[in-house]
Parts: sequence; C-alpha cells; structure tokens
Amino acid sequence: MNTLLPKMKSSHLTVNGQTYNNTHFAIGLGLAISSSVFIGSSFIIKKVALKKLQVSGNVRASAGGFAYLKQWLWWLGLLTMGIGEAANLLAYAFAPAALVTPLGALSVLVAAVLSSKFLNEKLNFIGKIGCFLCIIGSIIFVIHSPKSEEIKSFRELEDKLFDYLFLSYVGTIFVMNLIIRIVFIPRFGNTNIAVYLLLCSSIGSLTVVFCKGVALGVRETFSSKINNFSNYVFWLLFAVAVICIMIQMNYLNKSLDIFNTSIVTPVYYVMFTILVIIASGILFKEWDYMSPPDIIGCMCGFLVVITAVFMLNAFKDVQISLKDLKHHMRQRRSLQSLHNIEARETENYNLNSHPRQS
Repeated sequence: MNTLLPKMKSSHLTVNGQTYNNTHFAIGLGLAISSSVFIGSSFIIKKVALKKLQVSGNVRASAGGFAYLKQWLWWLGLLTMGIGEAANLLAYAFAPAALVTPLGALSVLVAAVLSSKFLNEKLNFIGKIGCFLCIIGSIIFVIHSPKSEEIKSFRELEDKLFDYLFLSYVGTIFVMNLIIRIVFIPRFGNTNIAVYLLLCSSIGSLTVVFCKGVALGVRETFSSKINNFSNYVFWLLFAVAVICIMIQMNYLNKSLDIFNTSIVTPVYYVMFTILVIIASGILFKEWDYMSPPDIIGCMCGFLVVITAVFMLNAFKDVQISLKDLKHHMRQRRSLQSLHNIEARETENYNLNSHPRQS
C-alpha cells in the first residue's frame, strides 16, 4: 500500500516507480503562467499605444503608417511580448509541452480582463463566466497533467528524433500539408476556416517540439559541463524551428485576414493544442507514466478550457449583463404567470359554457 503513495525525497516526487523533479515542474509551471501574463499584457499595451497614435492624427499602422515606432509605449509592449515568448521557451525546458501549451489560454483571459480596464471594452456576463471556467479548467489540467517526460538529456533527444514513430509523424505532417497546399487552399482556403488553421497548427506542433529541444539543449549547457552549442543537431533544430515559425505565422495571418478573429482564436487553439499534445507525446513520451484517472482529468480540464476560450471570443460583442439576465427572468416569470391566469380563465369559461350533464 505504501508503494502507491507519493514519497517526498528532497526535490523529487516518486509515484508508481517514476521519479519527477518537483523543482523543474514548479519552475516550468511558473514560467508558463508568467508567459501568459506577459503575452496577454503585451496585446493591451500595444493596443493602447496604437489608440494614442489615432488620437494624435498619425497614419494608422493598417494604412501603412510607421509612427508607432516613435511611441515608447509600443516598444514597451514589444518588450513585454519578447519577455513572454522567452519565458514560454524556457518553460518547455523544465515542464512537459502537454502542460505548457494548454496554459497559453491564460493569455486570452489576461487580455480580456485588462482590455475591460484599460481599453473600456466591457467584459459581459458570459465573458466573466468564461474567465472563471478558464481558471478552473487550467487548475484541473495542472493537477492531472504529465509531470515529466522520459527524455532527460539532449543526447537522448538526438536518438528519439530518428525514432520511427516520430519520423512517421513528421512525414505525415509534411504529406498532409503538401496536399492542403496544392489541393485544398486554391479551392476552399477563402471559405473554410479549417484549411489554413489545420496547416499552421500542424506546423506549429513541430515548432513546439523543436523549440522544446532547443530549450533542453540550452538548459543542459548551462546546468552541466556538456556544451550543446557545438552540436550540429542543436543548430539544426534551431534553424528548423525558425522556419516552422515563419510558415506558421504566415498562414495564421492569412486566416486572420479572411475570417473573424472571434472564430479563428478558439478553433486555432483547439487544433494547435491537440496536435502539440500528440507530437510531444510521441517524441518526449510525456503520457507513458500517467494513470487513466489523470488522463481523464486532463481531457476534462482541456474541454473546460476550450469552452472558456470559445465563450470569451464568440460572445465578446454580445451586450448582456447579470442585470439583464435578472430582468429577463422576471419577464419570463411574469409571462408564465399571465399564461397560467389565461389558462385558468379559459378553463372556467369552458366549464360555465358547457356544464356537465348528470
């Protein structure tokens, strides 16, 4: 019985024979959350800077203007974005990608809360419920998420990169994207939201695992005597990650240019996160030591977060508050009472007009 209970030993936790590094997990979790805070804040800071430029009469960025480059607030937003992305990259070095990536939804929550405070964008009642669900779903996911992966060193990662299963996944992504690019984009790219988003999400899943490999190499270089900067595989991963990011952003921008942001954001989040979980599970074996209850818990937490992201985006322009709901409920009760009174009067009238014969 005692072997089934978690045993604390220094900074490690042992569950069912698998040892997890609590310190690394805590650092990765903290970096992932701080990354979402910085990235969510950066959107608001840059938006405030651009609104100031509009008031001052400068040419807008969408019209080809570059006046924002003279605005210190815009540079602060860019710096905040850089800090957030750097924290996100470092988070992959300490925590599983299956944990870090879904927590990116918190940046949507941060942006929604800050926009209501600094941009006078009202957060309606549905949005507040979405924020609450986002927090609850994230907590559930963190509790049940993978705490570690099988790969502990960059050398092990090199071996896994040439694993048949991972190479099959990369080959599948390449062939699928080639078919989408040649067959589906010319026909359905401007009408079906899934075309561009499936392409950039699949490329994005490779971006994440390659960035995690780069982060692992950096962490190992600074924490031990192994110099991964002299390893050609490290720079190959870095180069491929940069190329994947460029392709991913290109098709994401095309999707945002064609379709409504409130639909693109939740659909992209779902596709991207699911494919990242699959890719990282194949390469880093993050799900190998998880129990069935934890897997179910992760799925439930993820579904809650998906619902929250959808509510925050799809209903952000709906003007509804708690007061409106109370007023609507009172109206429904009044209508129901009126209907009941009319039904009773009709019944009495029928009884008086057609008395029963004995």
